[in-house]
Amino acid sequence: MIQGRITSLSDDGLGILETGGKLIYVPFSYPGDEVKAGKTKRRFGRLLAKDLELIEPSPLRERARCSHFGRCGGCLWQGLKYREQLRLKGELFERITGVSAPIKGSLKIWDFRNVSNFIVTTDGIGLKEYGNPLSVVDLYECPVFSKKTREYLNALRSFLRESGLRPWDLKKKAGDIHYLQVREGKFTGDVMVNLIAHKKPSKEAAEAFRDYFSFTDSLYWSLKANERDDPRGEPELLDGGPFIRERIGDVTYLIHPNSFFQTNSYALELLLRAVEGFTDGEKVLDLYSGVGTFGVWLARKGFAVEGVELNPFAVKMANRNAELNGVDAVFKVGRAEETSIGDYDTVVVDPPRKGLREAGELLVRSGVERVVYVSCNPRAFKLDYENHLKKAYQVEGTVLVDMFPHTPHVEAVVELVRKG
Repeated sequence: MIQGRITSLSDDGLGILETGGKLIYVPFSYPGDEVKAGKTKRRFGRLLAKDLELIEPSPLRERARCSHFGRCGGCLWQGLKYREQLRLKGELFERITGVSAPIKGSLKIWDFRNVSNFIVTTDGIGLKEYGNPLSVVDLYECPVFSKKTREYLNALRSFLRESGLRPWDLKKKAGDIHYLQVREGKFTGDVMVNLIAHKKPSKEAAEAFRDYFSFTDSLYWSLKANERDDPRGEPELLDGGPFIRERIGDVTYLIHPNSFFQTNSYALELLLRAVEGFTDGEKVLDLYSGVGTFGVWLARKGFAVEGVELNPFAVKMANRNAELNGVDAVFKVGRAEETSIGDYDTVVVDPPRKGLREAGELLVRSGVERVVYVSCNPRAFKLDYENHLKKAYQVEGTVLVDMFPHTPHVEAVVELVRKG
C-alpha cells in the first residue's frame, strides 16, 4: 500500500508522489491531493499507480461531470477546475520549452469535440481504459463530445443486435465491427456517421444501418483491411451527402471521413486568429497544409496562399475548400522537406507530432523572414527550435490555445522572426 500527497505533475499531466526514494506516477490526481494506491505497475520505464483512492482532495479539484471519469482514458484532467487546467498547461509548456506564453481558454469546455471514435469490442463500446490498451470503458455518455452520445451508441447497439455482426475482440484480433466514428458540425448541425468494419455490408445490413442512423446527413461504411487498432478504412457512402460542413467565423470547411480537422470547433477560431495575428506580408506558404484549415482562413483575410501537403486526398479537399470560399489559395501535393521556398513573406507550419526535422533546415536556408509554427507537441517544437530553427530565427511571440479541455494537452502558435 502506497500513501502520500501529490507534490507536482509530470510533463504528460500525471500526479507525482514521492515515497521511499521512488517517484510514483498517479493518473487522475493533482497537486495537493492525498492519495492511496493499492499497487503499482511498471510502464514505459516508470511506476504507475493502480487502484487509486482519494483520501483528501486538493483545493484545485472540482467534481467531474462524466460518470466514467477515473477509468476512461479520454479526460485525465476532468477533476481539475478549468482555470487551474489553463494555469497548469501554461506552466508545463514553459517547463518543457522555456517559453512563457499567455493561454486562451476554449469558449466551451463541454460538448466541444466535433469528432469521436468509439471502439466497438466484445467488452463494450466506448474508449480505452487509461493505462490498459486491452480494456474498454463501456460508455453511455461523453459530455466532452456531444449531448447526443447516448443516442449514437444506442443506435449502434440496436444495429448490432439486429444484424448479428460481431464486435471486435481485442485479444483475438477478430470480429466484424471495429469502430464507430461520429462527426458533428458544431456550427452547422450536420452529422456524419462512419462505421469501420472488417467486412462489406450485406444488403440487409446496409438497410438496417440506414434505418438506425436515419438522422444523419452523411452515412459511411468503411472497409478496414488490417488489424491495426485505429479508426481507418476505405469509406463507401451509403446515404446522404459525401461531406458535412463546419463553419468557423466566415469560413466554411468541407469534412470527409478521411479528413483531419481540428477537434475543437469552439477554440479553432482562436487558433486561426492567433496564426493570422503573427502572419505578415502578402504571400504565404502553408506547409503541411492538410485540408487547408489555416491556408483558406488566411486567404479569406486577403493573403495570397500556396499550400503543400503530402496527402493527395487532403490536397483535393483543400482546393475544394478554397473554391467553396472563393479565395486566392492553391494547394499542391509535395513533401515539406523538398519544397522550394521562394519569395514568401511568411511560412506557416503545422507539422505532425514528430515535428519538422529535415524541413527545419530547409527553413533555415531559406530567406523567409517569418515562420509561424503551430504545434500540439511542445517537445517536438523544442527539438526543432534547438536543433534547427535557432540558427536563423528567434522567438518573438507565442500564444497558447486550449483546444483540448480536461487533458494536459495544449496547442501553441509560435512567431519566429529571422535574426538580423
